[in-house]
Amino acid sequence: MLSQSTILITGGTGSFGHTFVPMTLEKYNPRRLVIYSRDEMKQWNMAKLFKNDPRVRFFIGDVRDRERLYRALDGVDYVVHAAATKIVPTAEYNPFECIKTNVMGAMNLVDACIDRGVKKLVALSTDKASSPVNLYGATKLVSDKVFIAGNSYAGGKKTRFAVVRYGNVMGSRGSVIPFFMETAKSGVLTITDPRMTRFMITLEQGVELVWHAFDDMVGGEIYVKKIPSMNICDIARAVDPGCEQKIVGIRPGEKLHEQMIGVEDAPHTYEYSDHYKILPAIHNWDSDGGRIKDGKRVPDGFSYCSDTNSSWMTIPELRAWIDANRAKIGSI
Repeated sequence: MLSQSTILITGGTGSFGHTFVPMTLEKYNPRRLVIYSRDEMKQWNMAKLFKNDPRVRFFIGDVRDRERLYRALDGVDYVVHAAATKIVPTAEYNPFECIKTNVMGAMNLVDACIDRGVKKLVALSTDKASSPVNLYGATKLVSDKVFIAGNSYAGGKKTRFAVVRYGNVMGSRGSVIPFFMETAKSGVLTITDPRMTRFMITLEQGVELVWHAFDDMVGGEIYVKKIPSMNICDIARAVDPGCEQKIVGIRPGEKLHEQMIGVEDAPHTYEYSDHYKILPAIHNWDSDGGRIKDGKRVPDGFSYCSDTNSSWMTIPELRAWIDANRAKIGSI
């Protein structure tokens, strides 16, 4: 599907983009891959990595700017929406700015994609959008709803929208593993709560989930990959078993456990071999065979949470992953 197409990724200079771009160039050989973002220095640095590849283009712009999106999407077939204001404390103290990017930006993108004739868009979401307790999560829940509703908002136009949702991305910039690796130099790792658990997914798995969504989607689906969980203390031991662990308490807006599917979503959720799919309740799309395909509906009361997960990553497994990826952890 993506072969010889034109793809645009918003927020493409972030951790996800740095993985999505080379993987997609290698697997699908798109005609053009456009990185759309507002940080010129990040674009300058990223452009050095692809300076000899004519397929890769860079476009300065902000998802808040509807006119700029209309220009950027000229001739684009597929869009990956990775742009977001996502640091939880930043969102709490700057709520309007978070809303402008995460909600208004989603609305701008829906309009621009429909009017420009984009075939499909896949938006990146987060566990924090499921039963949100902080502003970032609330804006991403609204963003998810905007994209899902975009499928009916498109009317007779061909553009279709879907969402992928996953939790803690291993080694991404600002995440817990590079934070622990940096603070381990002091000999003390700060633990918010020893009961805390987190889902564990690699950037490569995140990219593969986006590819699957493009291939499988009819419109309105939320894809959730099955991934292992880990206790926060075990993550710390995998990073540096010799460090003292200091309990400092949960930060404002932080959850004890991650949730990607809530019990309220269970009536519309279907299970597959390596993922779940939440279907939209609007227009009876959750009973549409074209969207369900070979899925099996989950039981009533089902939820997908990091503390009740059936799959767990061990300390040796994480330590082996860290050793294999040490050079790039936290660098992008």
